[in-house]
Amino acid sequence: MQQKEQQHIFETWLAGHKALIFKVVRAYAFTYMDRDDLFQEIIVQVWRSVPAFRQESSVATWLYRIALNTAIKWTRKEQKHSQSETLDSVQHILHDTDLRVDERLTWLYEEIHKLDEIDRSLALLLLDDFSYKEMAAILGITESNVGVKINRIKKHLINKSKEI
Repeated sequence: MQQKEQQHIFETWLAGHKALIFKVVRAYAFTYMDRDDLFQEIIVQVWRSVPAFRQESSVATWLYRIALNTAIKWTRKEQKHSQSETLDSVQHILHDTDLRVDERLTWLYEEIHKLDEIDRSLALLLLDDFSYKEMAAILGITESNVGVKINRIKKHLINKSKEI
């Protein structure tokens, strides 16, 4: 693959799926600097993956797999994640400044951030309407395991919402 072709595919993927990457970043990194680092790491991995894409899955599934795997590896490598900086202070990364912050969405992402790696990944995939089959393929678990985990995540979030 020529670099010009790779650049075109890369830019097309980013233009069409940047929200997907932002969701993963938002769920796995908490501080401004960590989000910036993770975003850059994911982008590098996406660039490197362009020649390996064989169209055996959708681009969104491929990018989710790259973003989630990169985020999980990055989280394991980085032990400096601190919750000293609130989500409100880093909203400008993900939103235009003239948009109002939805408190429910902020709460949801804070709760997703507290989940373990697999559950966090499942929550993000569920928010993007991936099928159980697609989720299982992305995460390397069975469809029935996906269903069980999603039911547990939903129950957990419902219980947490009642505490507010």
